[in-house]
Amino acid sequence: MSELTYFQAVLLGVIQGLTEFLPVSSTAHLAVAQRWLGHAPGSSLMLLFDMLVHMGTLVAMAVVFADTVKRFVLRLRKEVQPSWTGPKPGWRFGWLAVVACVPTAAIGLGFKAALEASFDDAMGVGWGMIITGLLLALTAWVRRGERGWRRFRWLHALLIGTAQGIAIVPGISRSGATICVASYCGLRRRWAADFSFLIAAPAIFGAALIKVWDTVELPAQEVAKLPWGPIMVGTLVSVGVGILGLRLFLNIVRRGRLHLFAGYCLLFGVLVLAAPGRVG
Repeated sequence: MSELTYFQAVLLGVIQGLTEFLPVSSTAHLAVAQRWLGHAPGSSLMLLFDMLVHMGTLVAMAVVFADTVKRFVLRLRKEVQPSWTGPKPGWRFGWLAVVACVPTAAIGLGFKAALEASFDDAMGVGWGMIITGLLLALTAWVRRGERGWRRFRWLHALLIGTAQGIAIVPGISRSGATICVASYCGLRRRWAADFSFLIAAPAIFGAALIKVWDTVELPAQEVAKLPWGPIMVGTLVSVGVGILGLRLFLNIVRRGRLHLFAGYCLLFGVLVLAAPGRVG
């Protein structure tokens, strides 16, 4: 097992920042890249590194969606006032997000050990990428969504949240799965992206808390030996690259071009399945 260097950390941070928001599965790309660099994706070091670079992309989301979140909070403050008698899209948006997070949390907590073990399964990564590619390809035949929040039901939110939970499996893109399912439910493109990233924030944060707890349980001497310098540099790189990657992806979603990534995901998956020993 090789030591994590600064160059490797920067490279992995760039991969995470670019692929977290593009519908190509950041976990699959990280798992394959980590193997090529001589690291075991399921090791304590790599799981901790993955958690921190995911937190980095969470910061990127906060930067890009800062104005959107601000408008949402201001709208919500108005709607909770006793004197407010108008429609409450902000309240409904938030309630549906909570509903979507329930299946995500249930899957993540219920299958935590199995999901962590799947990072070492190259064949699973390959099949996950193929599933992602098929989901993206189907969007080419889906009519442009016209469903607004008044017609967006709790069942739709549950389906999107379930897709996010399943996307914890390496190879299945979280953003790809949630936005594809939202599109299949008829939600408008921009709102599909906003809803997808709104429910991603608590999922990423919750997973980070669990991993922090696992790290705290390690012996102090093991924690001290972790390469914190490269880990933090990789995290900072994921923030900067993540901001660029997210802005690019939002433009792609609003233009209805998700299906353009299908070929890449399918090819990636086939290559992994054809030569699992080279990525395992």
